[in-house]
Amino acid sequence: MHIISKGRGALIAAAMLTGPVATGLAAQEAPPADLSATITEPAPAEAAEGPTIEGIISARSGDQMQVTGADGANNVVALNDTTVIRASGGFLGLGRETLGADALLNGLPVSVETVQGAQGLVATRVALKNKDLKTASMIRSGTAQGFAEQSAATEALRGRVGDIDQYNVKSTTNVNFDTGKATLSPQAKSELCATASTAEQMDNALLLVVGYTDSTGPEEFNQMLSEKRAGSVVNYLQQVCGWKPYRMLTPTGMSEAQPVADNMTDAGKSQNRRVAVNVLVSKGLDGL
Repeated sequence: MHIISKGRGALIAAAMLTGPVATGLAAQEAPPADLSATITEPAPAEAAEGPTIEGIISARSGDQMQVTGADGANNVVALNDTTVIRASGGFLGLGRETLGADALLNGLPVSVETVQGAQGLVATRVALKNKDLKTASMIRSGTAQGFAEQSAATEALRGRVGDIDQYNVKSTTNVNFDTGKATLSPQAKSELCATASTAEQMDNALLLVVGYTDSTGPEEFNQMLSEKRAGSVVNYLQQVCGWKPYRMLTPTGMSEAQPVADNMTDAGKSQNRRVAVNVLVSKGLDGL
């Protein structure tokens, strides 16, 4: 999670993360959250100031919202009647507008000011961009108008299950990581944007992101690490490289499975600490 002090600029991104979420929260593909619930814990005026959290809304459940940062870390904050939700920009001429909690859609980049409550962080102010709200709303509604920039074939792909057997793999880019880390290197960042740029030129292309580890460490830790690495890649592709979230299949972590090199050597382990970014085109639409 990328956490900044007050006064820092808001995250510039329009993305939708579909990666792993905290237990009890709805995943990206879930139906709209029930917004009728109200939080029982207020944000008192004397509460200690909390961090400002920047990232993408990756889950909603009642009065809780999960925000995933560019590093793949998740943070859950509570919303209540005193939370101010403000959008800026020119979408539909709204200018700067105060919104309701139902505007906080999965995939929406936000900057959240918080205070420390008895049960955890409570959001006092949520800032977002109207252009990002438009994108998130299009993805949620799936209307023809929202996806006018995409071909009908690409729109049809959105609802398909991410079974790789249904797709032709056009290319795979592997980016590597240090032991126990999920931080992207400058080289990895460059390679990710190059991959996104190439895939953008392909009709109906989707990306499938899969994280891996070497054999160092316990299996449970490696599973979480592989998922975190995949999340870091997905966030960077969407937030920095501009890859559209509805052209991303659900990412996954595979721990130390499917090694590409011998885990008995340092060189082999280095190759296995990776995230594979697969460029896919549905077999039914390849060539359209």
